Amino acid sequence: MNLTQSALSLFSPQRSQRPPRLWLRLALAALAALLLLAAGAPARAAEITIAQAAIEPSDEGYRLSATYSFELNRGLEDALTRGVPLYFTTEVQMTRRRWYWFDETSVSATRTVRISYNVLTRQYHTAISGQLQQSFSNLEDAMALIRRPPRWIIADNNTLKSGDAYTVGMRMRLDVAQLPKPFQVNALNNSDWRLSSDWIEFTYKPE
Repeated sequence: MNLTQSALSLFSPQRSQRPPRLWLRLALAALAALLLLAAGAPARAAEITIAQAAIEPSDEGYRLSATYSFELNRGLEDALTRGVPLYFTTEVQMTRRRWYWFDETSVSATRTVRISYNVLTRQYHTAISGQLQQSFSNLEDAMALIRRPPRWIIADNNTLKSGDAYTVGMRMRLDVAQLPKPFQVNALNNSDWRLSSDWIEFTYKPE
């Protein structure tokens, strides 16, 4: 064999590198598809929707009226029926714009609704910020109080200035900080417990 034949033999199909196996190519294609889907997928939507919110004047003060739309996922429902109470906290802020300085926070209020289940009596119990609790025979009736809570006073009548425009910001969230200590760490690392609405804003002008 001469030198030319030896050189050609180095680049012959028998000596060249074999193409990747079929399964490897399929796996790479699947991985690429998953990465594209992840990159193009929208962010996870908030699981609590504020369906309605309004500020209402009254003789006692300014009241917040709100309704929410959401369902408990399987993990939260299982925890509830095993005796773990759930706390839903609504946060409200009212700010007034000032041209000469930062916006003034005129109102900052929170209210928590607690729902629990008594395994012995098979009753659901709800309580609003330490007020008298109510009992229900089924979960849906108990959740109705959380989705449509009573109006509550967030500011006295002399807190807001008549004719000024206020920006109202509010949200509702599952308050894991109020869970029993052993459950707080697990809740922080479990997506089932990340239940919250987005912050919403609207304008209110007292007359």
